[in-house]
Amino acid sequence: MKLKSLQSVFVIAEIGQNHQGNIEVAKDMILEASRAGVDCVKFQKSCLEEKFTKKALARAYNSPNSFGSTYGEHKRFLEFSIEQLKELKDYAESCGLIFSSSAMDKVSFDELKQLDLQFIKIGSGDTNNIPFMRYIAQQNVPLIVSTGMQNESTVRKVVKIFEDANTDIALLHCVSSYPTQVEDTQLSHISRYRKLFSNIPIGYSGHEIGWECSCLAVLMGAKVLERHFTLDKNQKGSDHIVSLDPRDIASLVEKVRLIEKNVQLPVMPDDLLDVVTKLNLFENPQGFIGRACGPVGRKSIFPCELMCKHKLGKSLVYSRDLRKGQRLEELDLSVKVSEPNGIPAELFDDAVGKEVKRDVCYDDPVMESDIGQFETTHGDL
Repeated sequence: MKLKSLQSVFVIAEIGQNHQGNIEVAKDMILEASRAGVDCVKFQKSCLEEKFTKKALARAYNSPNSFGSTYGEHKRFLEFSIEQLKELKDYAESCGLIFSSSAMDKVSFDELKQLDLQFIKIGSGDTNNIPFMRYIAQQNVPLIVSTGMQNESTVRKVVKIFEDANTDIALLHCVSSYPTQVEDTQLSHISRYRKLFSNIPIGYSGHEIGWECSCLAVLMGAKVLERHFTLDKNQKGSDHIVSLDPRDIASLVEKVRLIEKNVQLPVMPDDLLDVVTKLNLFENPQGFIGRACGPVGRKSIFPCELMCKHKLGKSLVYSRDLRKGQRLEELDLSVKVSEPNGIPAELFDDAVGKEVKRDVCYDDPVMESDIGQFETTHGDL
């Protein structure tokens, strides 16, 4: 598929890890998503040792949503092998659906590439992994890239990486808060992205409860729509509460197609209320639209995202032991979820060349105290 040639809105049911680690449940979810009329089902793939430091995997995970006593045990319980994903791809295609997956690291990307997927998804937490973005830009694979937990400077830098490589991408506005409150969805960033990146299809990946914001996203010009999908919102797991069940997602697809049939897209902000009212998309739209579609400035990391960023945001870590006085080279640095958090991953280029002020160990996060303060080079473009 050519993302830049999308004609109708491309609706993705994000199954993620809502399958509870059970491949038969995953197949049931694929079948229900097919019956609901979505275009695509999407899963997730991680190599845990590539994505997390050892300390992050060993972190205690005491939560009603936990499938293990540590975060590593929890993630291993939910992780499908590449062979299982191949089985699910075959099943999805037999149901008439496109199958895809997020790649959370280079090892997972290379495995997924062997499945000959029509696109690979890059989740919000990985978008600031600059060396990973440079690698995948050279792989001739269409990419859908989410931008939650990222500021505008990082988004622009990543888009430039893909544009320079002539990569076929779609860019999704996203807020990494579970659930996202309506006033935090800041849907006007869709319009801002459409102006900033006029040659790229823009979409929306939503984590709010309900589907009203998704309808507004389509009206504002979103060409890709991604929503988490579940069979039961009351199941164990942190994503179920923000997911759409089969009835919800079928209603959303119906409304998206109704919009496409009856509306010239995109709709200007001042016309949103009239269109929503005319099509009877949802009740009490006036106050709702004002909360979801207010004016925005430059993209920033929103306060509601800080909890997720602390838990799953990527940091620079050392890829080998280093002695005090050595200067960092690219091969000395990796990007992982670390415990504790280190220097944010988007500062990879700025850290290269810095002198290490103490002996450091493999897999430890790079701290400001290790290399000192420095001015960033990418700034606001």
